[in-house]
Amino acid sequence: MLNSFPRDFTALVQGSSRGIGLALVQRLLDEERVGRVVACARRPDTSSGLARLGEKHAGRLKTFRLDITDPRQLEALADGLRAEQLRPHLVINVAGILHGDDGLAPEKRLEDLDFEQMQRVFAVNTLGPAMLCRHLLPLMATDGKAVLAALSARVGSIGDNRLGGWYAYRSSKSALNQILKTASIEARRRFKNVVLAALHPGTTDTDLSRPFQANVPEDKLFSTRFVAERLLQVIDQLGADDSGGFFAWDGQTIPW
Repeated sequence: MLNSFPRDFTALVQGSSRGIGLALVQRLLDEERVGRVVACARRPDTSSGLARLGEKHAGRLKTFRLDITDPRQLEALADGLRAEQLRPHLVINVAGILHGDDGLAPEKRLEDLDFEQMQRVFAVNTLGPAMLCRHLLPLMATDGKAVLAALSARVGSIGDNRLGGWYAYRSSKSALNQILKTASIEARRRFKNVVLAALHPGTTDTDLSRPFQANVPEDKLFSTRFVAERLLQVIDQLGADDSGGFFAWDGQTIPW
């Protein structure tokens, strides 16, 4: 796997303390072509999973504290990568928000819309990844293929929207897709080796999807390990002509 990348390349995963992000870090560390993995999370020191991987793969895992909605922490990440002379060939943003213990939940009707809650969802799902692109695209490696990908969601597809509802989450992911598409056009001029992509992981058994799993068929509820494996396979197959695209876990293109 990941044979399209140079040997001993650096990969960065944002949102890596649990769920799909942690599974991606583990899978990348198990990959012989990967030299270093940079794991970013709001509280990396409290993640037992990252601690375990750090012990197992001593010297190959570097952690950074990063709240993707904090511009100062994004700048600190970029400064830290420069200081460590780390130029990633692969960046994957996994962090996202759909619901919370404070009453945040997908809206079922227009009357459920809340201005501050929508701001919060857009900050994590759209604005943070946009600023991550701003800070990391200029730092990505230029010796061979490089990919900057972000987890989107099929419900962010306007063409595939048949059920309605989930206003904030749907629209934040649609906006993320537009950010990645637009950045891919600029990247063709400025960062010609970088492929940008929006990725749909499918319904994965994580905290994000847990309240909504009741009606999901057993064979459509994926483990984080399976999703990490499939997403990396999709990433490995991406080429220059795919930049700015929207792809599902099985490699199929999703309509905008």
